[in-house]
Amino acid sequence: MTEINRILDQMDRAFSGEAWHGPSLQAVLEGISAEDASKHPVRDVHSIWELVNHVAVWNKIVRQRLMGEVVAVTPEMDWPPVWEVSDVAWKRTLEDLAEWRGQLRKAVARLADDQLNERVVDEEYTTYFMLHGLIQHDLYHAGQIAILKKALRGKET
Repeated sequence: MTEINRILDQMDRAFSGEAWHGPSLQAVLEGISAEDASKHPVRDVHSIWELVNHVAVWNKIVRQRLMGEVVAVTPEMDWPPVWEVSDVAWKRTLEDLAEWRGQLRKAVARLADDQLNERVVDEEYTTYFMLHGLIQHDLYHAGQIAILKKALRGKET
């Protein structure tokens, strides 16, 4: 198995597959309504919806960087706001997340192992470091979402 295939396997497990640690990001998001996704059950903590927007945009940014684009991340880009709370908007948010992950996955699949050691344009780290960082990032926020989901259900966190 190539290193790219190992990375893709970890990306898939973290996002939608059987992860060693527990539920994937998509599994954690199952059953969350638009209304619940927009709530802030823990003071001074992002909502589930805000976290999903953040994860989605970082999948998009990493893809752009893989394609050689320089992306200057602004605070507004890093944490996109929730503009409208509706079932349609929530569904669109989840579709965007899946779409951007799909596009990123295709870009990663086109890489050769030797490209993993290349420095990301305009950054101080390698492609390998960035891709593993994205996996860690997605799982970190999946854990936050799981805790917020429990808080919304009134369970002990």
